[in-house]
Amino acid sequence: MSALFEELDYRPTPIGALSLRRRRDPKLGVDVFEIKLGDEYLMSSRFTASEIALARLGLAGLSGDGFDVVVGGLGLGHTAKAVLEDGRVSSLLVVDYLQAVIDWHNEGLVPLGPELTGDARCRFVHGDFFALATGEAGFDSRSPGRVFDAILLDIDHSPEFLLDAQNARFYAQEGLNRLAAHLKPGGVFGLWSNDRPDETFRTKLASVFAEARAEEVTFDNPLQDKPFTQTVYLATVAA
Repeated sequence: MSALFEELDYRPTPIGALSLRRRRDPKLGVDVFEIKLGDEYLMSSRFTASEIALARLGLAGLSGDGFDVVVGGLGLGHTAKAVLEDGRVSSLLVVDYLQAVIDWHNEGLVPLGPELTGDARCRFVHGDFFALATGEAGFDSRSPGRVFDAILLDIDHSPEFLLDAQNARFYAQEGLNRLAAHLKPGGVFGLWSNDRPDETFRTKLASVFAEARAEEVTFDNPLQDKPFTQTVYLATVAA
């Protein structure tokens, strides 16, 4: 049986102290992995429905195969894993600002690390997603200007609740226009949010993309003993 609690790693970062923790959930009989930034929870393996939905909904609207995908925010790897489960995907770049998170996967400290690093289609990129998204060279330093079929983002808590106030420039119309330039015709931008749908932000997406909608993802939250709803925004470039 696993120990009830273990801190697997702790590192200072430019945006605060980052820790990876594993605790035993006696009720469910499983190990729960958590990432914290200071006192704030960034991700838990206990709640992954919306992270998985981000990948599945984002890819569902694409036709054909041989897709090139970017995921912004590695976390515990659930969005990346769901992308790779789609056999139509040819390549996946996963961008993360925190080297520690990439190290945890490379070193096998998190459960999905070996699966992601063992898939030849997947490559980790240590970098600032928001800077890459708004720059001309884009996400792949090996192929500047490369465009993608889908860009899926799960970093901030929502377009209003940011980990870093500087990220606000990305969610403005100019930032979204720059992101759209890195998508192929018919390409999809998907965004995870911890909040319920925000019509103001959906309208902003619609001003940049040919289509934009918000999908609610509801799942059971045993900590509160009630359902909890998060959001996946989906925006499509004109074909």
